[in-house]
Amino acid sequence: MSYEKIPDSVYAAVLRHYDIVDTVGKYVQLSKSGKYLKGLCPFHSERTPSFTVTPEKQIFYCYGCGKTGNSIKFIEEIEEYSHVEAIRHMVAEAGLVLDWQSQNYKPRTEDTERDKLIEAHELTAKLYHYLLMNTTHGQQALSYLRGRGVTDKQIEQFNIGYAPPEWDTLTRFLEKREFDLSKMEKGGLLTARNEGNGYYDKFRDRIMFPIWNRDGKVIAFAGRLLGEGVPKYLNTPETKLFTKGRVLYNFHGARVAMRKSRNVVLFEGYMDVIKSWSAGVHNGIASMGTALTDEQIALLQRNADDAIICYDGDNAGMAAAMKTIPLLEKAGMRVQVAMLPQGMDPDEYIEKFGAQSFMREIIEHPASATKFRLIYAKKNHILLEEEGRKNYLLEAAGIIAALDSPIEREIYLKDLSREFDISLDVLKQDVFAHREKSYKMKPQRDNNDNWWNNGRNENRRMPVTPAPTSAPKVLPAYQVAERRLLALMLQDADVAQTVHDKLGEAFNVEDHAALAAYLYAYYAQGHDPDVSRFIASLQDDRLERTAASILMTEDQIPYDEQLLEDYVREIRKVPLFREIERKREDMVRAERSGDILLAARIGIEINTLERQLKNR
Repeated sequence: MSYEKIPDSVYAAVLRHYDIVDTVGKYVQLSKSGKYLKGLCPFHSERTPSFTVTPEKQIFYCYGCGKTGNSIKFIEEIEEYSHVEAIRHMVAEAGLVLDWQSQNYKPRTEDTERDKLIEAHELTAKLYHYLLMNTTHGQQALSYLRGRGVTDKQIEQFNIGYAPPEWDTLTRFLEKREFDLSKMEKGGLLTARNEGNGYYDKFRDRIMFPIWNRDGKVIAFAGRLLGEGVPKYLNTPETKLFTKGRVLYNFHGARVAMRKSRNVVLFEGYMDVIKSWSAGVHNGIASMGTALTDEQIALLQRNADDAIICYDGDNAGMAAAMKTIPLLEKAGMRVQVAMLPQGMDPDEYIEKFGAQSFMREIIEHPASATKFRLIYAKKNHILLEEEGRKNYLLEAAGIIAALDSPIEREIYLKDLSREFDISLDVLKQDVFAHREKSYKMKPQRDNNDNWWNNGRNENRRMPVTPAPTSAPKVLPAYQVAERRLLALMLQDADVAQTVHDKLGEAFNVEDHAALAAYLYAYYAQGHDPDVSRFIASLQDDRLERTAASILMTEDQIPYDEQLLEDYVREIRKVPLFREIERKREDMVRAERSGDILLAARIGIEINTLERQLKNR
C-alpha cells in the first residue's frame, strides 16, 4: 500500500511540540476525570461534557458528535484549515525550522481542489479591483464609492472591485488560465447556462466586496448592483469554501486588533466595517446582515472577551441588537451597545459627523446591555400615561432582577427611583419577587440554559449532573472481538503481526478491515506504536472516528495468546454463519416452490457447514 503524505519527520516534530492538553486547553475549559480530561465540546452545542482528551494517547474524542484526532486534527477542525494549512500554521506558530518542500508530498484531492478554488477567487478579486481602479468600465462605480465617502485608501485596504456588465468577462479570464469552469460554477464564480451550453459570469455590473477566510484568502464575494434591478445585493452561494453562517466579514483583518484588545465591534454590513475602519475601529466585523450563528459566536469568543454591538439606529437595528445580546452573553462575553441617533447607521453617522466623532461619541461610550434593554423597553410604553409608566417599571424590574450582581441591581434601581420618583424599597421588593419566582422555576441542576458549549469562561463550574443517556448498544460478539483485536493492535506491533498472520484483512466490518490494512502498512514502514500519529496518518474522518471510538470505549486488555485465538476464531465464524443463513433462506424458497429435492440438497449443505462451524 503506497502512502504519499506529509513526511513523518514533519508530523513527529509538530506532534512533539503540540501536547494535546495544551492545544485543546486554549479553546476548551478542561477538568480532570480519572486518567482523562473532560470539557464541553467546541464542535457542537451541549450542556453536559462529552468531549474527552486522553493525555496518554494524545488524542481527543467527543462521544456526542464523534469528532476525534490529535493536536493537528484539532487545529484543522477548530480553525477550519485544510490538512496542509493546519500543519503549516502549527509549524510557523511554533517557529519550527523544517524543510519538507523537497519531500515526496502529494496533497489530498480535496485539498488540491480547495486550493485551486481559492486561487481562482484571489485572481478574480485582483481582476475586479483592477477594473474598478484602472479602466473606463469602472469609472461610474468608482465615482459612486467616492460619492459615498469611501476613500481610495479604503478601496485598497478592502480590495473593493467592479464586475462589468458583460456576460463573460470573468468566464473568459478563468478559461484562459485553464481553470475547470464546471468547478468554478460549483465554487460560486460562474453560472451554468440552460441545457449545459457553457457558463456566464455570476456577478455583472456590481461593486464587488471580497469576503475572506480567517487567513485572509478570498473565498466569496458580495456584490452591490450599480444600476437598477434586482437583487440589489447578491452574495456568493454556499460552496466548498464558503458557508455564510461560519464566516464573519473582515475577521482576518480585525483578528490582531481583537486579540490585542480582547474586544470586538459588531456591525450589520460590510460598508459599516469599511467606513468605521477609517475612524480607527480596526477590530470591526460584520455578519453581513444575518443573525449570528453558534459557529460565528464561538469564533468571536475564542478571540475576544468583550463585544460592542453597533447596529443601525432604527427599530430593526435595535431589535437585532436585542436578539444578539443574549447570544453573546450566553457565550460568556461582556456585551455593550454603541447607540446611534434614531434612524442612522454607522456609515451615515461618519459621513455626517466625521470619523473622530464616531469614535469618541459612539464607540468609546457604549451603553451596558442592561441599560440598552431598559431603553428598548421604554420605547414600548407611553410614559406620559400612568398605565404606561407602571407597565414600564414592572418590565424594568424584571430586567434588573436578571442581574447577578447586587451592586449592579442597586445602581439601576436608584436610577429608576430618581427618574420616576418612586421608593427604592418598593422597587427592591418587586425585584426580589422576580428573583424568587425565577429561582423556583429554574431546574435544580447545573446544566441550565446559561451553559454554553464553547466557553473558556473561568468563572464557570463544570456541570456535575450527567445528562440522562440511553443504554449502550450491545454489539454482536464478532464486532466486540474485532474492536478488541484492533485495540490491542493499535498499541502493540507484535500483536498486529500475529493478527496479520492468522487473520489478514478478513475482518467482517468494512471499517475494521480498512483499519487493519492501514495498521499493517503503518508498522511495515517501521513505525512504533503511536495512536495519535497513526490516526493522523489515516486522513479519513470516518476511520479516524472508528479508531478513536475503539481506543476510548474498549477497556485496556492485557495481551493473552489464548484470548487472541478466541477473538480470531469468533471473527472467522461469521462468513460461515452468513452462508448458513443464506442457504436456509434458499431452502425455504425451494420448499415453498414445491422443489423438495432442491430443498433436501440445500439441507445437506447446511448440515455440512454447521459441522464445520462446530469444529472451528
